[in-house]
Amino acid sequence: MVATAPIKLSDVNDALLPRTITAPIFEKSVEQSAIMSLARRAPLAIDATTSIPVPLDVPTADWVGQGSRKPLSSGGIDVKQMSAKKLAVLIPVAEEVVMTNAAGLWTQLQDDLPTAFARAFDRAAIHGKTMKGAAGPFPDHLIETSKWVQLGTAADAEGGIYADLVNGMAEVVDDDWDFTGFAADPRLRPKLLLQTDANGRPIFVDTTTPGTDAAVAGTLIGEKLAYSRSVSGKHRRQSASTDTGLRAIGGDWSQAAYGVGMDITVRISKEATYVDEDGGVHSAFQENLVLLLAEAYYGFVLGDPEAFVKYTAGSDIS
Repeated sequence: MVATAPIKLSDVNDALLPRTITAPIFEKSVEQSAIMSLARRAPLAIDATTSIPVPLDVPTADWVGQGSRKPLSSGGIDVKQMSAKKLAVLIPVAEEVVMTNAAGLWTQLQDDLPTAFARAFDRAAIHGKTMKGAAGPFPDHLIETSKWVQLGTAADAEGGIYADLVNGMAEVVDDDWDFTGFAADPRLRPKLLLQTDANGRPIFVDTTTPGTDAAVAGTLIGEKLAYSRSVSGKHRRQSASTDTGLRAIGGDWSQAAYGVGMDITVRISKEATYVDEDGGVHSAFQENLVLLLAEAYYGFVLGDPEAFVKYTAGSDIS
């Protein structure tokens, strides 16, 4: 095995970090997003609006006699417009840290940035909000559905949370949609594992499924399950985040599509200035800082929000 030389700041272009560093960040952001692990991926151009075909139904084939007129499909395809929206984060780092442990810094970025980007994407796709609570970048978001089940509605003798989950599935299926998976908040997991039958035996088995998608945790009532803290909206160490009460959203994920316009790019500067949350202006040169600016482009569209049902810990949310 050939030894790899340590990464130094002097090895890196002042304008843009190489793809060998940024590509893993981008790939992990897709893997760690619950919504991206469930929805279908579509191509996205960063400089134009992309038309995404959304199937409204499976095409209908029928029998036909020899020489007879061929039957016209009763299925349909809607077209949604998906445009690229920029997601970015600026990170000030002490120059001494970058100079003495550049490889460690890049490794840390490859761990932290995917989580940051995945959380922001999921929050926008689910709640239509930015991480600070402003209106999100996408015109569609999942909680627009009117289908709603409050967890804890069914008595234990009538199935408890298991019945609540199935009742939500029934709302989707009875409306002629498929039900293909759940995006859930991690707070739901212990509640599921505490559910027992009349003999005290657990109803839900913790069926973790190994795979490449970090967000995917296995299955729930036979359908794919992915966890994200953006489902509830409450994140650790983020004072602006609040628990919305949403615990899961499930439904027909063929009705949701996402796109990525390019790999995550990370630019660096030792001379730029930046403005902090309190309005203070800082000079990287004067304060011996290295500024890291990470950017990426994502898009999201929803065919019909009524293909989904939301599960809450309390009253309905919107």
